[in-house]
Amino acid sequence: MSITLSTLLDLKKKSEKFAVMTAYDATFAYEMDQAGVEVILVGDSLGMVLQGHDSTVPVRLEDMVYHTASVKRGARNAFIIADMPFMSYGTPEQAMAGARQLMQAGAHMVKLEGGAWLCDAIAHLSRQGVPVCAHLGLTPQSVNKFGGYKVQGKEASQAQMMLDDAKALEQAGADIILLECVPTKLAKQLTEEVSAPVVGIGAGPYTDGQVLVMHDLLGVGAGKKPKFVKNFLAGSDSIQAAFKGYVEAVKSGAFPAEEHSFNI
Repeated sequence: MSITLSTLLDLKKKSEKFAVMTAYDATFAYEMDQAGVEVILVGDSLGMVLQGHDSTVPVRLEDMVYHTASVKRGARNAFIIADMPFMSYGTPEQAMAGARQLMQAGAHMVKLEGGAWLCDAIAHLSRQGVPVCAHLGLTPQSVNKFGGYKVQGKEASQAQMMLDDAKALEQAGADIILLECVPTKLAKQLTEEVSAPVVGIGAGPYTDGQVLVMHDLLGVGAGKKPKFVKNFLAGSDSIQAAFKGYVEAVKSGAFPAEEHSFNI
């Protein structure tokens, strides 16, 4: 049965976890779908894992449209979220133009990075029938502003601002909140205080869903892996088994564990 936004809201109400993974093509999207992954994120992480860039900044809207269409052809049941790339949603008009292309390519929702300044764009998208995921915490498109990939919300003032932003974004129409590299305590509080499903990556075990980049989950690629990553292919006899193992670990609460979280 196809996963919808209503499905995810029901899972949150029942305190049942759901699994999110990134995919960029039809083949892996199909395998994830068969493994029971509820949500597939067509992430601008493709800039690093597919294109070889050192950040997501160079990714273009046409790249995201192409890969979203590819994923849509492979996924039969999963809910598909597509990232809007760097500086493609600075105004409501820009956001609507980009969202139109991504939704027509097969996305069920678009994801934007940023705080309360996104409220106008999200409100416009929501009025036009476009579901929105708001990405808070470590927002990779702002890596040059942050001065690197660092945990966000460690200070009390930062934590309160993130809580306020999440509530404002939800009020504006955001349907899902994604938290990246956020202390566990803050992620837990935010998940409890908003009605929208909350997805975490490096945000501890208390969010409603968990997401990992597929390549990280499979333990492939150069460079040091982030603290929140676990290699699910290790000990598995196939990629399909690794995907199923991830889904089971998320749903049971076994992942993320203490060692994958930021307890500050």
